[in-house]
Parts: sequence; structure tokens; C-alpha cells
Amino acid sequence: MQPIRELLNQIRWDPNFRGEFEIAFVDHTKPELERVSVRDLRFDPDNSFSFELFDREGQWVCIPLHRIRKVYRDGELIWSRDTPE
Repeated sequence: MQPIRELLNQIRWDPNFRGEFEIAFVDHTKPELERVSVRDLRFDPDNSFSFELFDREGQWVCIPLHRIRKVYRDGELIWSRDTPE
């Protein structure tokens, strides 16, 4: 399986890898995965272990990459991390 960091770099930088991308990640305040567009994420070039997301309270929050569980391209699942139940 391709590491999530490599897939995110491909989504962000490869002009031949196009589509509408969404990630689904664990939000510890919700029972279900949170699904957001990659366009809504912010990546700090000095931090390769997390991304930032503008939350409902209007604040940027840092989310570790290990909490990403699924990636969708044009609505189709293209990457999934096996998680213990």
C-alpha cells in the first residue's frame, strides 16, 4: 500500500493525477469518519506528519496523518488503511 504522505503529495503536485479528492479521517468527537475535500486542507511545508483543517469554530486545527483512514477520487475509494475494530 502506498504511504498516505506519498499519495497526498501525488494529489497535490502530479498534474496527471486529477480529480476531486476527499479524505476521511478519525475525529475523536464523532462516531463516524469525518470526510472533507483535500482542497480544504492546508499543509505546512515544515511538517510532514500532519495537515491543518479549518474547523466549525473558525480555527485551524492540526490533524495527524495517521488519523486518515480513506481517500476518495471522484467519489470512488482509492486508498484505505486497515484499522482494528
